[in-house]
Amino acid sequence: MQPTQAIAALGALAHDTRLAAFRLLVERGPAGLPAGAIAQTLELAPSSLTFHLQHLMRAGLLTQRRASRQLIYAADFAVMHALLAYLTDNCCGRGMLASAACFPSVESVATPGQGAG
Repeated sequence: MQPTQAIAALGALAHDTRLAAFRLLVERGPAGLPAGAIAQTLELAPSSLTFHLQHLMRAGLLTQRRASRQLIYAADFAVMHALLAYLTDNCCGRGMLASAACFPSVESVATPGQGAG
């Protein structure tokens, strides 16, 4: 991943609605969700949701496909993994110097608003 792609992805995720939509689609997996279901879950007006989903798509974080009359959105897991790899590429000096501290377990990552542990 190039720095400009990482900046675009991070910028797209730097909004509470877009982050919530992306996390919802990550949870859903490769099957994705129809736009209406996303709007209902996030309690958004369709026009507002479209704006946010298009922003995520321009950043390369989502895919879109048509199923009959519905648009189905899904997280692009290859791009998500590339972004994570870009962010951790030089963690702890890379390679042999990397330690377990560079790769925290899911349990050790605190959710915003919660304390660790």
